[in-house]
Amino acid sequence: MAPVAKLFDFIVIGGGSGGMACARRAAAYGAKVAVVEGSGRLGGTCVNVGCVPKKVMFNGASIMEAIEDAKHYGITVGLPSFDWGYLKHARDEYVKRLNGIYERNLTKESVEYVDGMASFINSTEVKVNGTVLKANHILIATGGHPIIPKVEGAEYGIDSDRFFELETQPKKVAVVGSGYIGIELAGIFKALGSNVTVFTRTSHILRHHDSIIGDTMLQEMKRIGISFEHNSSILGVKKREGAELPLELSWSTTGSDSRSSDFYDCVLWAVGRAPNTKPLNLSALPGVELGKTGHIIADEYQNTGVKGIYSLGDVFGKSELTPVAISAGRRLADRLFGGEQFANSKLDYVNIPTVIFGHPTAGTVGLTEEQARDTYGENAIKIYQTRFTNMYNSLTPYKPPTAMKLIVAGPQEKVVGLHIIGRGCDEILQGFGVAIKMGATKKDFDNCVAIHPTSAEEIVTMR
Repeated sequence: MAPVAKLFDFIVIGGGSGGMACARRAAAYGAKVAVVEGSGRLGGTCVNVGCVPKKVMFNGASIMEAIEDAKHYGITVGLPSFDWGYLKHARDEYVKRLNGIYERNLTKESVEYVDGMASFINSTEVKVNGTVLKANHILIATGGHPIIPKVEGAEYGIDSDRFFELETQPKKVAVVGSGYIGIELAGIFKALGSNVTVFTRTSHILRHHDSIIGDTMLQEMKRIGISFEHNSSILGVKKREGAELPLELSWSTTGSDSRSSDFYDCVLWAVGRAPNTKPLNLSALPGVELGKTGHIIADEYQNTGVKGIYSLGDVFGKSELTPVAISAGRRLADRLFGGEQFANSKLDYVNIPTVIFGHPTAGTVGLTEEQARDTYGENAIKIYQTRFTNMYNSLTPYKPPTAMKLIVAGPQEKVVGLHIIGRGCDEILQGFGVAIKMGATKKDFDNCVAIHPTSAEEIVTMR
């Protein structure tokens, strides 16, 4: 006899930030909701192995940098030391508290938490640990996972998830990949005292961002002592048992037949992420389609090709950022359960601000210069940019750059892109993101009185 299904109005597969936000908003409208999560920890990538623990490590790294700067302000700190294990323990306890808060929030909203992996039976039923759950609306918000390259000995390296499992600080690290994850973790390692080399397939880093960010970040990372192997292809990793630096990483350089190698005690793969879809048995949903990268295709309303099945967050694959998943999830719940006033509720994926917590920080919203030229034409855009030294470094012997680029389009000079890098840019960007989202022009920026002395004032004084 087939098991009797437990009935819900809404099933959310995935207990990450997007799924949780969507589930709680739906429950607030009175819907009977279940959240299915198989990892045993709520909060998804962001809370457990992403934004939150990464920012804790970034803060620790930034404090170490500030200690080094202190002497230039006449402040004697003494010889600093760093305890990786202490910070890891404190960070993990903080994340554990967040896991508990997430679970208590589900209880408070009367959302049923189902611990297990969901597998589709059909478009209205999923099986979890032998129990069948049924609903007319099912959201897939299962997130993603780091990609491990298919090279010999890849298993000897770690990915960005396992970075947070490190009990001790590596002495010498190879970071393979130059997207934002690799660049952020390389900066953290270096600021906390590790020797770091970044391997990148081209001569650039942060290739999906405007060149002012990638070029400036690369210049500053090299200044602080991070090495780069450009135009490199990884050949493999070998392990030497008992050696102080047990991992031999081998690579070749584009245009050369030679093979190079060096020794490390940590190799970190940061070559991209892939969506979590394999356990879902999507073959039971023949109308649900996957893109070339394996993401679940959905429209601007998060609708897949099967009625009542939705895709959200990293598994959807558009603007893979925690606040995006949260905002899109809440709007989906509004549309499904909030009544007629929300019939057209959806997230606008245009002009989404984002920050890179590198050393230095960087922020971006809107189009890159290249994208703006392709969209509006060469003669329809204008570029304003500036490069200067933050006043923080007025007394330090080194002068790391702050760089800003404002991209405007059309006769009204509507702001279509803003790209900033330097101290404090992570906090500066949010307010300007609001202005750009509202359609601000260069004249609007010019009419705003500058706050002096700040870095942010340069954005409203550029000529």
